[in-house]
Amino acid sequence: FSGYKKREQRREADKIIRNFIHSRLQEARNALQDIYRVVADSEQSGRLKVIDPLIAVFDRVSERVNHASYGYHGFFDAIKIEEADLDRMIAFDTQLVNGAKGLAERVNNFKAQVEARKFDTFDADMLGLRNVIEGFERTFDERKDVIDGVEVG
Repeated sequence: FSGYKKREQRREADKIIRNFIHSRLQEARNALQDIYRVVADSEQSGRLKVIDPLIAVFDRVSERVNHASYGYHGFFDAIKIEEADLDRMIAFDTQLVNGAKGLAERVNNFKAQVEARKFDTFDADMLGLRNVIEGFERTFDERKDVIDGVEVG
């Protein structure tokens, strides 16, 4: 029973982490929607064409995080996992959580600039956001490799 309980706790922890990451990505996506509305109402409406694709990227990444399976077979179905491997997983998940929080913060700061009608760095900020979300997606993809690399005993 204890082995089963530990597996379920790991799955639940995985779910909680991914739900948190998903909520931060949704926060950032919603802020981009707000930016879209501000730009549409401004004299900068020509910039709308770069916002839609970025929102689509946020949607894609957010849904991948949201719908990823809870845990992976090699990690969560094992009863005994070495502490060093768990520490490695925690460190990786912490990196993802911090990345999602930082991304949401970056979009919110950009939103504040746009709401203040400061468009001088708009194009560079949009490119930077796209690079960051795509980098986050690559990091999330690496999560499965980290989990699969965990040694079970």
